Amino acid sequence: MDQILRVPLAPVLAAQAIAIRRKAQLLDEPAGPRHGRAGAGPTLRLLIIGDSSAAGVGVDHQVHALSGQLVAHLSRSFTVVWRLEATTGHTTRDTLHRLSKLNGTFDIAVTALGVNDVTRGVSRKTFKRRQSQLVNLLTNRLGVSLILATGVPQMELFPALPDPLAWVLGAQARRLDGGLAELASTLPHLHHFKLTIPPEPAYAAQDGYHPSALAYRFWAQMLADEIIARRA
Repeated sequence: MDQILRVPLAPVLAAQAIAIRRKAQLLDEPAGPRHGRAGAGPTLRLLIIGDSSAAGVGVDHQVHALSGQLVAHLSRSFTVVWRLEATTGHTTRDTLHRLSKLNGTFDIAVTALGVNDVTRGVSRKTFKRRQSQLVNLLTNRLGVSLILATGVPQMELFPALPDPLAWVLGAQARRLDGGLAELASTLPHLHHFKLTIPPEPAYAAQDGYHPSALAYRFWAQMLADEIIARRA
């Protein structure tokens, strides 16, 4: 139904999208290191990849972002050798291009992709194909044995998104997330990591579009629990 109504709603959707994009772009990616080594114990080589949420937009320093909080949790159990490869606005295709130039070997990859695929109108079929290509690149070229692919978020819950834009983007996000879950059910190295952040104001950054420090903490704790359980 949302796909049918996009045509008559196009002028409204376009105006809303432009306004939201301008507001979201006001927040910069946070300062701080994007690679490092921390902790003690068995070595865990961690790669974090994705879009603005992986990059930590919404907080002022990487220590409060996903990378910093996830490394802080994992470094209690492992020597974490980590790297962050994420950029605001990146789609799955952008990430494939970026990682094709990356050298190194990693054990676990955490991905956060999909929002920009949604806003760019990428179809479920194309998204699924590109995610499959990403899995192949990570496992065959970079040696990753486990990929925790964060599910495409419930965009209809983003505080910054008004209806009907929230309704349309939310429906498309569900389609792409369904494709990701379907792909994960067929690939042993890929785990569809379903993340449901509480729809409360404290979990959103000031732009109402990106996570807050509290949301990153929630996300990082869930990921750390999953990783520790799988590496035990």
